[in-house]
Amino acid sequence: MTEQNHTNLRFYLTEAQPCPYLPQRMERKVFTPLRGNQAADLNDTLSVNGFRRSQNVAYRPQCPGCNACVATRVVAGEFEPSRSDKRTIRRNRSLRRVVRPSLATEEQYQLFRKYLASRHAGGAMAEMDALDFASMVEDSTVRTQVIEYNEINDAGEPVLVAACVTDVMADGVSLVYSFFDPDRQRDSLGNFIILDHVDLAKALGLSYVYLGYSVDGCRKMAYKTRFSPSETLIGNSWVRVDPDARTGG
Repeated sequence: MTEQNHTNLRFYLTEAQPCPYLPQRMERKVFTPLRGNQAADLNDTLSVNGFRRSQNVAYRPQCPGCNACVATRVVAGEFEPSRSDKRTIRRNRSLRRVVRPSLATEEQYQLFRKYLASRHAGGAMAEMDALDFASMVEDSTVRTQVIEYNEINDAGEPVLVAACVTDVMADGVSLVYSFFDPDRQRDSLGNFIILDHVDLAKALGLSYVYLGYSVDGCRKMAYKTRFSPSETLIGNSWVRVDPDARTGG
């Protein structure tokens, strides 16, 4: 790990390791700790400049010879759901959004484990235990919430079917990590979480929904630019994604 300085911040650069998205490529990240009373303001500033938060660190890809990862956000105030989006909303109209503090629960962890086993069994997160999960949810120095989506069962009890660790920032909401019941694949819960966060951002008077990185050449990350209008960070400027490139209907 090497160190880089930038104004009053101290940045570090990780060692190269295999890229989790593109075969035969190597990945490096530049990162800086989020500490003290100004952590939330710093996270806001860095997010606008393409960084993401993981626990108490803000990071951004800085890979040798590659710029496939591009920060992506939805323009919430201008968003209008497509026909496909409206079908997704209808399929999930029975779900109830519950906003909770960033405190991990056993029910969340069990759903998280089920999601990983189905979707990311060979990934870097597959071995996360309950303490690792609690750290992911709770180790935050910014305004973080857990947005739960519950369905009421026949006994009148709420059952957790999806959740998202969400940061509330000055200009938008950031989906840090979302997970859901993989048995409900036809319900498009991953897309529904994004659609509901657009509604949440609008209700809070915020402009954007930050989705992390779309990855050129990685099909499983392409969904992040299908919500229109969306923007990607090119150089130092946020640029509108061409609507003609949008997938889905």
